[in-house]
Amino acid sequence: MTWKNYDLLETPKSISDSDNMGLQTEQGWYAPKVDRKVLKSLMKRNNTFALMNYGIWLLLLIITALAAISTWGSMSGMLWLIVYSVIHQSATARQHELSHGTPFKTRLLNEVAFHICSFITLSEGNFYRWRHARHHTHTIIVGNDPEIQSPRPPNFLSLFINIFNIKTVIVTMKEFTRRSFGRLDSATIFIPPSEHNKVIWSARLYLFLILIIVGLSLVLQSWLPILLTFGPRILGAPLYAFLHFTQHAGLNEDVMDHRLNTRTIYMNPILQFLYANMNYHVEHHLFPLVPFYNLPKLHELIKDQCPKPKQGLLDAYREIIPTLMKQRNDPNFYLQPELPSA
Repeated sequence: MTWKNYDLLETPKSISDSDNMGLQTEQGWYAPKVDRKVLKSLMKRNNTFALMNYGIWLLLLIITALAAISTWGSMSGMLWLIVYSVIHQSATARQHELSHGTPFKTRLLNEVAFHICSFITLSEGNFYRWRHARHHTHTIIVGNDPEIQSPRPPNFLSLFINIFNIKTVIVTMKEFTRRSFGRLDSATIFIPPSEHNKVIWSARLYLFLILIIVGLSLVLQSWLPILLTFGPRILGAPLYAFLHFTQHAGLNEDVMDHRLNTRTIYMNPILQFLYANMNYHVEHHLFPLVPFYNLPKLHELIKDQCPKPKQGLLDAYREIIPTLMKQRNDPNFYLQPELPSA
């Protein structure tokens, strides 16, 4: 699992170097034993699978948006807007997967879908891609990973506020503004110089499109354009926040084993669809070039080498919440998943 920040689509060197994938990775991360041919088959991208999944999601998004628009002004209009917002927020998981370049076999389809989902989530794609690459390269390595969800000791007020993405939206708008003026600040650590102008001009484009949507609302004298574009980032945020927070919360820092800093959870088919199978998160971090639709198969292949998955969200939060409470007084405390015996 060799992750290099300059190419997210690179085939891991360890796959070509090792027949059984039982060796440590080039950077020292643990890698489970997997037959080389089987793994390479799981890494194959499939346009049909991706188009079906994304097509169903897009159809649901259009149907619920039309339902919200046609019933706007009534109680059912607000209910449809909430349903639309929850489905809309699934774009966050899909943008994440597209940043790896894995859903579609055709790279152009990946890029187009990636930038559409990036704007839908107001998470500019070029910036996100490089930041997320650093997260995979240095997963929960303090000082190197820019995506640590819950630094120790946890800030409960900040975590609560961000259930509705309020903090994220405010920070994102500030970052858009700074980057549009050419200020990349700490982002220069993970964004190569050759990409700086692309990130800056993308931020300017996003701000321009945001102003157009705000202007459209003013011209139409209606909140709908804003509610249908920016509103879901808040209205649909709670479900995704509860899903997303389970990935690493309460687990160990500064360890070179994704089984110790990442969590896999069994979920029902509806949540798995909305979350693009990211509940198989240990598997995703171990082999990030395996497309989301093949993660269940990968899970079955390596589950005997990983900690037992949590049996749903409630089961996960039964250990996460008490752990965070303990970390408030003891920042050195963390969960220690039980690893299978060798």
